Amino acid sequence: MKDYTVFDILGPVMIGPSSSHTAGAARLGKIAKDIASEGFYKVEFHLHGSFAKTYRGHGTDKALIAGILGLDPADEKLKESFKIAKDNNLEIEFIETDLGHHHPNTVKILFKYKDKDDFYVLGSSIGGGNIVVYNINGDEVEFTGLNPIMLVKYKDKKGVISKISSILSEMDINIATMQVSRERNLATMLCETDSKIIKEVEERISRIEGITYLRVINTIRS
Repeated sequence: MKDYTVFDILGPVMIGPSSSHTAGAARLGKIAKDIASEGFYKVEFHLHGSFAKTYRGHGTDKALIAGILGLDPADEKLKESFKIAKDNNLEIEFIETDLGHHHPNTVKILFKYKDKDDFYVLGSSIGGGNIVVYNINGDEVEFTGLNPIMLVKYKDKKGVISKISSILSEMDINIATMQVSRERNLATMLCETDSKIIKEVEERISRIEGITYLRVINTIRS
């Protein structure tokens, strides 16, 4: 049986009528923005299921935009997210689509750049402001964003995981979960930890030979 917390019972502190359609949507937008690189000029929200049918009425559109602007679900500026995006010359587009066998409150957030390839994050709002991210630019993952996250891409060779694990252990950071996928000669590792990943850890890991991408998100529940 699941252990319910006060948060699960009362729901999140948020702006909007629905924790699933606003708080969860804002969290999805924010974590997608944290994962993506800066410099995007346009964001497309590909909406699935209930999100696609009710996003205007439930404020999902405002919440998603607020998230990719870096706003928390409880931020009063969430209501003005369309205007803030426009003031920052950020193009926004909502597209109703079918993303297959996913939770009804699912969105694919696609970031577009002028000088590099598009980048996307796919995830669902599963109730009570909680989210699950399933895919990062083609890499299948599964995490909730409640723990600090480290996303690493590296040349697939012996010893990289061991070196990363050793650095975390030396800095007294416990690994909660680890997921590794491989494609050709590249590997992607998603690591959730029980405590904050400090800058020194990030810098040490980035110096490991073969690392091509490193992103740390010290996420906490908003």
